[in-house]
Amino acid sequence: MGLAALRSAVAAGDKIQVGFIGVGRQGTSRLNEFMRQPDVVAAAVCDLDEAHVAGAVAAVEKAQGHRPEAFHDFRKLLERKDLDAVMIATPDHWHAMPVIAACQSGKDVFVEKPLSYSIGEGRAMVNAARKYQRITQMGNHIHNDRPTYRRVVEVIRSGALGEIHRVDCSLATGNGSLGHQPNGSPPAGFDYEFWLGPAPRRPYNPLRSHFTYRYFWDYSGGALIDFWCHYTDVVHWALDLKAPTSVSATGGRWGIDDDGETPNTLEVVSEYPKLILTWTLTPNGRPGFDAMGSSVIFEGSAATLVTNYNRYEVYVKGKKEDAFQPPAPTIPDSPGHVREFLNAIKSRQTTSCNVEYGHLLTKGGLLANIAFRTGERLNWDDAHEKVLGHTQANRYVTRQYRKPWKLQHV
Repeated sequence: MGLAALRSAVAAGDKIQVGFIGVGRQGTSRLNEFMRQPDVVAAAVCDLDEAHVAGAVAAVEKAQGHRPEAFHDFRKLLERKDLDAVMIATPDHWHAMPVIAACQSGKDVFVEKPLSYSIGEGRAMVNAARKYQRITQMGNHIHNDRPTYRRVVEVIRSGALGEIHRVDCSLATGNGSLGHQPNGSPPAGFDYEFWLGPAPRRPYNPLRSHFTYRYFWDYSGGALIDFWCHYTDVVHWALDLKAPTSVSATGGRWGIDDDGETPNTLEVVSEYPKLILTWTLTPNGRPGFDAMGSSVIFEGSAATLVTNYNRYEVYVKGKKEDAFQPPAPTIPDSPGHVREFLNAIKSRQTTSCNVEYGHLLTKGGLLANIAFRTGERLNWDDAHEKVLGHTQANRYVTRQYRKPWKLQHV
């Protein structure tokens, strides 16, 4: 019997030993969030940038009064048999391999959104979590850290809007420029070759690593995939959506002069049975609902609901219904996104944003980017997770890893 099968639930009163893989800006934020929980011990930290490691070690020493073990290679961290779980906040192209290896080593996994760089990686992560019976949670924290989506789901399910056949998502990206930076040598203490990992080898450029990596196709999918899971989450939750049947997208990187590759202006149309979901990505957001900022609009036959992370409004025939009476709450409050994960480690009950749900969410955004990159309307066979009749598009479904890295299929 393997280690994963031998590991049992952490007792209710026990401390949870957590290792943190990727402790840059987002990873350090998650580290501090975990350490605010009274039963978490930040036992180990890992990053390819020595400055990140030093900052994380100092944060643990200040918050918990002990020095965590520091690692350069996540595989060495995973060899620690006393760790119950890991938090993974690496760049998108480095999600799959640590998640799968953590499952294989018997550790529960919290991983940032989007779940994966590619659809094939997401499927491999789901399979690993299933095989090794791991508790998982994708870092889609709006789902549990704020009450708005719960109340919106209750309104939609009550039937107050009538039949819903169209949902519009919009994201205001701003119009900031990355600028231009020359290639050069990586800074001291940053293992750039390891950081590239399965991605193609490129000369080092400061814009292509750390936070701004997300605007380059080798490592991520731009603003769309960065926020797709946050906004489509409420749509999937309220309407019990599965995967789209077809996707098309058009747009570009317009109005700015910089080295970024991913679009800042994009219009996506995803087709589902009896439903169209659109995604508008523009610097200023969707006209007409400027006060809501980035938002989701459910268009019903009787009324329209528009929501953002913090509040929602209902409109009937174009007029805001200030006297709208929502249904009585039926969805229990959440203890919080991280707390839900930690509770599940002890109870062995599934979380609300496990990797299966995370894969379903992420898949739609990845397909939108594939449609944009191919410039064609794609027909999607979800049972086999492939694009029908399109060889080029299917090359994006699962990337070719750069040697010696390999995606493990378990």
